[in-house]
Amino acid sequence: MDVIILFFLFGLAAGLLRSELRLPAALYDFLSIVLLLAIGLKGGVELAKQPFVDLLPQILAVIAMGIVLPLTAYPALRHLGKFKRADAASIAAHYGSVSVGTYAVAIAYLGSRHIGFEPHMPLLLVVLEVPAILIGIILARGIDRQTQWGDVAHEVLLGKGVVLLLGGLLIGWLAGPEGLVSIEPFFFDLFQGVLALFLLEMGLLTASQFGSLRRHGLFILGFGVIMPLYSGLVGTLLGCLLGLSVGGTTILAILAASASYIAVPAAMRISVPEANPTLSLSASLGVTFPFNVLFGIPICHMLAVYAHNLLGG
Repeated sequence: MDVIILFFLFGLAAGLLRSELRLPAALYDFLSIVLLLAIGLKGGVELAKQPFVDLLPQILAVIAMGIVLPLTAYPALRHLGKFKRADAASIAAHYGSVSVGTYAVAIAYLGSRHIGFEPHMPLLLVVLEVPAILIGIILARGIDRQTQWGDVAHEVLLGKGVVLLLGGLLIGWLAGPEGLVSIEPFFFDLFQGVLALFLLEMGLLTASQFGSLRRHGLFILGFGVIMPLYSGLVGTLLGCLLGLSVGGTTILAILAASASYIAVPAAMRISVPEANPTLSLSASLGVTFPFNVLFGIPICHMLAVYAHNLLGG
């Protein structure tokens, strides 16, 4: 088992045992900033090596996936889970968007196995943040003039996560590998250590959601496992159709399988305030995040390998 996964399990166990272990909020914010910038910088350096026009079909395909996934999740939540319209729409939006933390674990997983992937995946990560939020708002409210679209756009496009990722991409693209040599020890060499501390905190946060999970029954538990498996399969098939490598297909599958716990909650708070955030976070953070970290990433890799072998890729 990867050492960074052990850090997550350590935090999870400490939280479940009600330990006094806590990371300062400022440290958690610092770790998040370093991870997001490091991911963006790496992607930006590689992104400069290929024309943007060549990436446009993949970007459009990922946007389409970001629309289809919440539209698939909503009927299951509404009719099988018997959730209120606002709650079903909010949870569906979480599962159409993406988890940067899961992405960071996925690239560490591939890196430890020396499996390469396409350099523009951080760009697809950013792209996948947006469509599900808009679909979630429309599912909850319809096309409503009272929806504060300006505030939503500001929260989505200028939220900390998107700004840091895009900023890192731009800096890496402009500076190139030579320009980043002076900061490489901090952002690249320490990436695994920063990720380990980040996952320690995520383990503590996950444990804090278990109480809500008990109160809301088994449906969230089942949905939080079945939905990422379905979405991971969709991402795998799309990756193969787009001609991505095994590593790239794995990354796209895990992007599809992950669920947001940062950007979407903030946007839903503004646009669908009547939705219960505890339900969404119990599913995305309490179930899907630990499932993906422990099982989902290896499953997505296995699916990618199988699909490529089946298709002769």
